[in-house]
Amino acid sequence: MAETAEVVFVDGVRTPFGRAGEKGMYWQTRADDLVVKAIIGLLERNPAVPAERIDEVAIAATTQQGDQGLTLGRTAALLAGLPQSVPGFAIDRMCAGAMTSVTTLGSGIGFGAYDLAIAGGVEHMGRHPMGFDADPNPRFLAEKLVSEEALNMGSTAERIHDRFPSLTKERSDRYALRSQQKVAAAYEAGKIQPDLIPVATRSAAGWGLATRDEAPRPETTLEGLAGLRTPFRPHGRVTAGNSSGLNDGATACLLASGDVAKELGLTVKMKLVSFAFAGVEPEIMGIGPVPSTEKALRKAGLSITDIGLFELNEAFAVQVLSFLDHFGIDDDDARVNEYGGAIAIGHPLASSGVRLMNQLARQFEEHPEVRYGLTAMCIGLGQGGSVIWENPHYTKKAKAAKR
Repeated sequence: MAETAEVVFVDGVRTPFGRAGEKGMYWQTRADDLVVKAIIGLLERNPAVPAERIDEVAIAATTQQGDQGLTLGRTAALLAGLPQSVPGFAIDRMCAGAMTSVTTLGSGIGFGAYDLAIAGGVEHMGRHPMGFDADPNPRFLAEKLVSEEALNMGSTAERIHDRFPSLTKERSDRYALRSQQKVAAAYEAGKIQPDLIPVATRSAAGWGLATRDEAPRPETTLEGLAGLRTPFRPHGRVTAGNSSGLNDGATACLLASGDVAKELGLTVKMKLVSFAFAGVEPEIMGIGPVPSTEKALRKAGLSITDIGLFELNEAFAVQVLSFLDHFGIDDDDARVNEYGGAIAIGHPLASSGVRLMNQLARQFEEHPEVRYGLTAMCIGLGQGGSVIWENPHYTKKAKAAKR
């Protein structure tokens, strides 16, 4: 049996994320066109990659219907102009769709089945709201396998507040404010734009070009956040301001074996170390990244203190805070979400995993003193997903700065 191959993250891109709904910039844009645009942009950025040598395309979507159905990996590959010899498939793990695309194809590379692969995800929540037309088995409620609230993500976030009284609404609002501020600062410093693929848009006003995320609200204040209504529970703590919104967008990344990356002269942005998924009570799905991270660390032979950078998906502020509290990390630790997160940028479900990876890869370049980084997210129906990456720019000589 062949030895395990090194799995590397060569490059990742995404479309700007839009607001879902009729007022959003992608209301008249097809979901599959968004991911096709991302794949074309990815290939244009990497001209040294022979298209015919791509072994697989895996594209995730949570609601696989209409223009988000029909085996997206295959249809997107054909629409992006890849040779007919390149196969593809679709994946669904709700919020962790793109993350699962990466870990699935990464596993295939490690096993030796693939040399080059494209992984990504798309979600057009304006056209396809989460769970639309789904028909949950009546046994879930009849046999009390889950509570009715388990299928409402906002209600599961309220339950985290219930379980951990130290996770107050004030802490959530402060965390949300910092996310908005960090995204604004990252845009100002040009950290986010390099990985965005512009998308032509159409509206009643005519044609336009999406070049940046639509959702950030840099004018956000703590006072404004404090006054928002709590839609999931009277006098609750989860609001539109301390949660990610409903968004449209797509991501794509190029994975390779270490040997093929060398052969083709490809730049390596990250190396895959380990990954893990874990299940938790669906009613409190936000704690999922805790056991999945512990599992991924255990498989890698690492501890949380070895992780120098964290990219955590901000589905809800309270969900990130529960992770930080568990591992003894401060709310405002500089290692966490350096460029801000989904509370400001948005969370088009199945596409978000690769956004986390794009941001971590950029931060690795800026932090040669950091050897390992983590991308992690909670997943609907009670799961968590975590991927540990190694920084190829790491140098032991770099002085570990206290950040």
